[in-house]
Amino acid sequence: MKHSAIILAGGLSKRFQRREKSFVLLAGKPLIRHVIDRVSGVVDEVIVVIGEKAQQSHYESVLGRKVAVILDKYEKHSPIVGALSGLEKANGDYSIILPCDTPFISKNAVLLFFDLCPSNDAVIPKWPEGQIEPLQAVYSTKKALRAAKRAFREGKMDMKSIVDGLQKVLYVSTTVICQFDPELNTFFNVNTLADVQKAETILKKTRVFR
Repeated sequence: MKHSAIILAGGLSKRFQRREKSFVLLAGKPLIRHVIDRVSGVVDEVIVVIGEKAQQSHYESVLGRKVAVILDKYEKHSPIVGALSGLEKANGDYSIILPCDTPFISKNAVLLFFDLCPSNDAVIPKWPEGQIEPLQAVYSTKKALRAAKRAFREGKMDMKSIVDGLQKVLYVSTTVICQFDPELNTFFNVNTLADVQKAETILKKTRVFR
């Protein structure tokens, strides 16, 4: 049973002076490299989905041959288009979909989600208040692809539209994830320069890579 990782990347961030967020350095390493390194030992392939052809050679040179860099299938950029593009390329029976800006992905959480997915269409983290994390979840590749295509045809551009198109979704409480990631750093997003500084502090003070 093969597993794929689909990482959505390539957007220019206004908060980083229109630079590609993927290549913002954290501890001397591009942000996206942290994400790849966290999941590469858990999956059989890593697919990075980017938005512009002009970005492709840069990504390929930085990430190397072991990472497949592909373009969004459609010009209208959104998470659902990136997910659809990645799911079409994925060879795994199950795929984890991730953003490029979460450097502290919990390997144990990823392993747990993959273990739970064979009897479900998707396994998705859920906060006690009800908020879900569809961009750090594992999906049945074929079923999620069908749901993504249907949502796109209907003009729905949010990831929740994929989830709504699946029949059997297992939600895993973040309190479960706390057992091996007490601070829930797995969900920490780097969106600003201040977040980079905070991430540097997390790296120095805690062993988040577990």
